[in-house]
Amino acid sequence: MFDHLEIRVLPPGPRFAAQLRFWVNGEDVFEGAVYEGGRGPFAADVLPAGRPSLLRATSEARRLELGEPECTGGCCGFLSVVVQRFGDIVQWSDWEVPPAPASPPPEFHFDASQYDAEVAHAEAGRWWQAHM
Repeated sequence: MFDHLEIRVLPPGPRFAAQLRFWVNGEDVFEGAVYEGGRGPFAADVLPAGRPSLLRATSEARRLELGEPECTGGCCGFLSVVVQRFGDIVQWSDWEVPPAPASPPPEFHFDASQYDAEVAHAEAGRWWQAHM
């Protein structure tokens, strides 16, 4: 059985521009892996206009930053994962998390067609740009 990805864009707030959160199997990957007060990546950085999203999975493995604690990733480290496509499977593995109390999420395996559709949906929904 495959894991199920949902990408949510949080509206901009007083401190941060619109940011992404990643839900896998109905649970926020960010919670428990980053201290309270942290943030996900900025939507404009991961979903750039006119270019493919950094979330797109290819056969070449690449590390993707998915969040950082309130004190910044430069201070305490980022929540990051290696994303890679293996035929009809997209794998998220080799997590790096900020220091304790965070614990790394498990390895995830997504059906490539569901994963691609979710990334395409996030790329197409650009409502948050009006608030930039």
